[in-house]
Amino acid sequence: MIEISISDNAEDLGRRAAGAIACEIRKAIEERGWCRIVLATGSSQFEMYGSLVKEDLDWSRVEMFHLDEYVGLPENHAASFRFYLSRRFVDKVHPGKVNFVCEDNIEEVSQAWRESPVDIGVIGIGENGHIAFNDPPADFESDDIYRIVTLDDRCRKQQVGEGWFSKVSDVPEKAVTMLPKAIMGVRHIITACPHTVKAEAVIKAITTSVSPRIPSTILKTHPDWKLFLDRDSASLLLGM
Repeated sequence: MIEISISDNAEDLGRRAAGAIACEIRKAIEERGWCRIVLATGSSQFEMYGSLVKEDLDWSRVEMFHLDEYVGLPENHAASFRFYLSRRFVDKVHPGKVNFVCEDNIEEVSQAWRESPVDIGVIGIGENGHIAFNDPPADFESDDIYRIVTLDDRCRKQQVGEGWFSKVSDVPEKAVTMLPKAIMGVRHIITACPHTVKAEAVIKAITTSVSPRIPSTILKTHPDWKLFLDRDSASLLLGM
């Protein structure tokens, strides 16, 4: 089931998405004393993290995973997702437990993931329709939690367009990614997806039949998917 929220701008979208995430974190802590989350990265998440870290939550009761990471990129590289999350989230709220994944600890982090259900997946949508680094055609069937994959050209160009790398040849060809089945196993999925560059991906995710060729379409089959858009990312949807 999809619940769509359309904001006037990315800042308001970020506040709304952060509020929804915080609400589910509070519920999980109230019910079980602990909350487990998995987090997306990228420039589309800037406004959401800016609001989320200001939420009044007991972050010591939150365990964090992240979705993906480049293979062979040092953790202190500006484009590293471990660096991204450390600077924008972990160092600000200090979660009770942090599980960063890289090519060297896939099995260890996968085992931690399987220990108990994950409450919230903060899942972005890429310009090519990917979720995490599951570029098309994605593997919807594997029970693996993480896998090393080869990134397609459009995905790598997106990383240059967002300013993480100077040119496509600088973008690593491979990455570790959480697979779709693991993502779909979380209790609640929340997607913050602003900006005009995401408009095509948004309309395809919503209106196209579920297909590995557009990995984001699988999100429609989740029982609780909240999709936060701004007027730019929703422009094609509003024009229907």
